[in-house]
Amino acid sequence: MNRFVKQFQKGLIGENPILRLMIGLCPVLAVSVRMETSLAMGGAVIFVMTCSSIVVSLIRRIVPPQVRIPIFIVIISTFVTIVDLVMKAYLPPLSRALGIFIPLIVVNCMIMGRAEAFASKQPVGLAITDALGMGVGFTFIIAAIGFVRELFGHGELFSMQIFPEQYQSMLFMILPPGAFLIIGLYIGILSLLMRRRRT
Repeated sequence: MNRFVKQFQKGLIGENPILRLMIGLCPVLAVSVRMETSLAMGGAVIFVMTCSSIVVSLIRRIVPPQVRIPIFIVIISTFVTIVDLVMKAYLPPLSRALGIFIPLIVVNCMIMGRAEAFASKQPVGLAITDALGMGVGFTFIIAAIGFVRELFGHGELFSMQIFPEQYQSMLFMILPPGAFLIIGLYIGILSLLMRRRRT
């Protein structure tokens, strides 16, 4: 049981895809302007990563090494298509807000990287734990970025006015450089906390 907990925690802190590995940043910069889109992207990533890790782990012994990457891409694209179609059917405004970034999950190096480096070499239980840890870690950070960007960029949270009407929005926070700044601040805070924990 301890092994599963440690593997889950890696995705949250030790190997967090955004703050430690610096992978999968394209959707983070694009959709973290609002909390709704941040959480929707995080949920989509958790679903795709977990489901694809399960399938990759189950078939790991029967897939020839020469064709494993194309097979992994087909598996991931299947679950991305499911997410895309469900969102278009039941959440059309959110689907339009996320735009091309849902289909682009197929080529997200975070999902492909975990399928290749971890799920294809581990039993199903560990593959699920790793996928959930990575997905939750990604979701937590993209939501934390979206919180700051929406609050200071629009003066709102979940599209509800927080600051007074006369608040001058910080355009910088709505643009990608604002996301880079917040990511840098979060990396600094995490590094400081980890250094203090070691001492």
